[in-house]
Amino acid sequence: MTPTQTPTHTALPARTDRPVSHADETEPHAWADMTVEVAMAVMRCARTERLIVRDADGRRTGLVTLAQLIGFRATPDYTDRVQLRDLRTAGSPSRS
Repeated sequence: MTPTQTPTHTALPARTDRPVSHADETEPHAWADMTVEVAMAVMRCARTERLIVRDADGRRTGLVTLAQLIGFRATPDYTDRVQLRDLRTAGSPSRS
């Protein structure tokens, strides 16, 4: 019997509007529809203090840091349903 390998799928898109740098491929990322809490959990698991934010098409839309998310959680705008895409309209982390 011959062992088979299942193909691995990456979360990164095959096509983007700009060239993907090596750092974009290796850095942890979050989707814009993730909540603040989920993004913070991803940061804890990845042992990082920042995440590249990607839209539904996989394009990079910004960068969010742990400090930004912790700061946002202390504001009156915070609820456990706020998604990363909502942060720009709430006046928190900006695009990079």
